[in-house]
Amino acid sequence: VVLKNYQHILTLAFAVKEINKTPQILPNLTVGFRIYDSYFNAQRTYHATMLLISSFERFVPNYSCDTQNNIIAVIGGLDAETSLHVATLLDTYKIPQLIYSPAPERNNEAQGLSYYQMIPREDLQYEGILALLLFFRWTWVGVIVMDNDNGERVLQTIVPLYSQSGVCFGLIERIPTLRYVTAFDKMMAQGEKIRHKLVQTKANAIVAYGESYSMAYFRWLTILMENQTLQGKVWIMTVQVEQISFIYQKDWNAELFHGSLAFTIHVNYIPGFHQFLESQNPFHVPEDDFIKTFWEVAFNCRLPNTDEGDEGKNICSGKKKLESLPASLFEMSMTGHSYSIYNAVYAVAHALQDRSLFRPKDNITVGKGKWKGQHQEFWQVHPVSLCSESCTPGSRKKLREGQPFCCYDCIPCPQGKISSKKDMNDCYKCADENYPSKTQDFCIPKTVAFLSYEEPLGLCLGFFAVSFALITASTHGIFLKHHKTPIVIANNRDLTYALLISLLFCFLSALLFIDQPGKVSCLLCQATFGIIFSVAVSCVLAKTIVVNLAFLATKPGSVLRKWVGKRLANFIVLFCSLIQIGICTLWLSTSPPFPDVDMHSMEDQIVLECNQGSVTMFYCVLSYLGFLAMVSFTMAFFARKLPDTFNEAKFITFSMLGQLVN
Repeated sequence: VVLKNYQHILTLAFAVKEINKTPQILPNLTVGFRIYDSYFNAQRTYHATMLLISSFERFVPNYSCDTQNNIIAVIGGLDAETSLHVATLLDTYKIPQLIYSPAPERNNEAQGLSYYQMIPREDLQYEGILALLLFFRWTWVGVIVMDNDNGERVLQTIVPLYSQSGVCFGLIERIPTLRYVTAFDKMMAQGEKIRHKLVQTKANAIVAYGESYSMAYFRWLTILMENQTLQGKVWIMTVQVEQISFIYQKDWNAELFHGSLAFTIHVNYIPGFHQFLESQNPFHVPEDDFIKTFWEVAFNCRLPNTDEGDEGKNICSGKKKLESLPASLFEMSMTGHSYSIYNAVYAVAHALQDRSLFRPKDNITVGKGKWKGQHQEFWQVHPVSLCSESCTPGSRKKLREGQPFCCYDCIPCPQGKISSKKDMNDCYKCADENYPSKTQDFCIPKTVAFLSYEEPLGLCLGFFAVSFALITASTHGIFLKHHKTPIVIANNRDLTYALLISLLFCFLSALLFIDQPGKVSCLLCQATFGIIFSVAVSCVLAKTIVVNLAFLATKPGSVLRKWVGKRLANFIVLFCSLIQIGICTLWLSTSPPFPDVDMHSMEDQIVLECNQGSVTMFYCVLSYLGFLAMVSFTMAFFARKLPDTFNEAKFITFSMLGQLVN
């Protein structure tokens, strides 16, 4: 006997009495009802349905004789399987059925059957549970269902649905039902296995799905725990799993389900219902045949003047109150299923009134419900239900071979990559404008860097360039002041002037490489330096050649005398410089340098620089400078043994060597 379901009977009676007392609804008709028990059994369900469509108190299948009362509709059943069996017979007679259970599965057996569902669709409940799991980040969960067709259907629905959202199942178990007394030992053995798995699993969120009577079977786990507790386990009950007990489970410890979360059907307050329940007593309502059995079982007594029952039991005094019973046996507040029955009765009454008046009536919303989470005071610590701890930012998940995708290890991101969120499957590189932090969990914007006068290096280089330029200018000034002296004249005055001026501009051209690169500075810096420095090297080369020719021309009969003079020196400087000017002109006209950024050379900086444009032309300019330096070094090497009084070759040799090293 499931005592808690007695409220469904009382709700039906209460709703019918309200309708019969209300003159605005069916004023010329009296509504009655007949109640049959399905006993959660297909055979008894079919038999009860056939009794409904036969003559009252005369079971003649397919015949209804001497009918005084017509069946308008059927309200049932509490479970989807019961509704399916009832609909199979009612569909033949076109009698509507209003159900307050999940809709029967639309398979070949149920195809085409009609019924009116008083509660929301069951798939909304699956989505609600999924949202709850994701909200608390319970991604490693257990599922317990009844070992029947509905349980398998639920598993086939939620396992792929939840897996797509990142929820894994560390436990999937089926609770057997006690259909026969001989199956008791098998049920206990199976329950022992489930108990052991519940203790061992890391899944701290357990989703329990079943029929209306399933909680009575789930409670078998409480007596199998053997003083073992499941600390931190949170049970999530579906709306069908009501907190019920068989009578012999009245005193069982329900600690296993303390702190559970239950989905329930929306219920509105019904005036007078609580008082109606308080008035129920077998001594006051003798017309209620159900209350006699209910009272004797609930209070473990026997009513006076009853032939049946245990003679050893105490006589029921009638002083007991329904509110004294635990909620698992009977509730004084209207339950969600009872509220659906209440709405179903009114829906039938309004439909019958519309039919009797032969006119459409304003739309009446009856039994419109929504899933509502039971109020839960979170006095306990929020549990964790994970196969693996979350990977912190800066690391990524590495799946464990042979285990579900919720089980993984956390490994640091490789160098140069980050993960900015928890539980990322892979690390990624920062954009070119950013670089990874030391903890590799976020990207930091790079700073813009270039050689500027505000930095120590740029300031020092600028200072040295200007200083050397001033020294060169001072030296040139000294030469100008003493330009008529023999030593200045002997050192080839014009070449010396050209060399000093070119060196002066070489030092000043270094300033073009400092400060933020621009279009003009990038265009001029390399070409300007290449041309000016080639003039300087050409002057050194011309000096060396003239010195060598001068000593060779002193030999008797030498034909080199006519080559010694200013014209040869000027020609060498002009010719060598024009070649470099030609190379630079070709470079600037085809693929000139331009401002660019270097994102990768420095990890934390964006370097502003000048892109050389044509790399080939850039190396041609450098190669030509190297060629001139090599020729000058060779000529200086040949003149190294000339007298020091007239020879600068010894110093030029070391000067050219320094140029080559640079």
